[in-house]
Parts: sequence; structure tokens; C-alpha cells
Amino acid sequence: MSTSRFTDSVAEQLAEFFRRNGYVRPPAKKRLAGQGSGRFRRGYEFRLTAESRSELQLIRGLLRRAGFKPGRPFVKARQFRQPVYGRQELERFLVLIDEQDA
Repeated sequence: MSTSRFTDSVAEQLAEFFRRNGYVRPPAKKRLAGQGSGRFRRGYEFRLTAESRSELQLIRGLLRRAGFKPGRPFVKARQFRQPVYGRQELERFLVLIDEQDA
């Protein structure tokens, strides 16, 4: 299997998870402005949602194969949320999955 086909397969699977119920979280500029250099650091991130532990492991593996560093997953509404932090990571992800309007 060639590298580009492998990457295309990973990108397609990640795009499918994102389009199913993933979302982007832009920074809270109003809150960032008021906090200065305090503890609040929420910035750019995207999240993928898994319906089971095995699906979460699949998502984490795909992200790593695509060169992303997954954050710590958490449970919300009986689903697993997998965040990935950083503006560059978000921009690279949107290009990877060809999602310009997210």
C-alpha cells in the first residue's frame, strides 16, 4: 500500500467521524481578553465523538497515524469526546479532511 493511499484512508475515516458528530471549538476571545495570563487558556480545538471505548481507540489511533497528538478523552452525554488542541492542529485537520467551512 502506498503512503498516499494510506494517508487518504486515514483522512477519509477521520472525515467520516468529524462529519458524523465532530465539532470545532474556537477560542472564547471575550473571556481570553478578561483573563490575561491567568489560568484560563481555552484556545482552538476540535473534537471527535466516539460511541464506545473501541471506537475511541480507533479514533485515537487514526489521529496519531495522521500526526496529531490527541488530548485526554472525556465522557459527555454517555459518549466519549476526543479533543485535539491548537490552532495549527485545527487548521491542518480541516485541510486534511477538506472541510473549509467548519
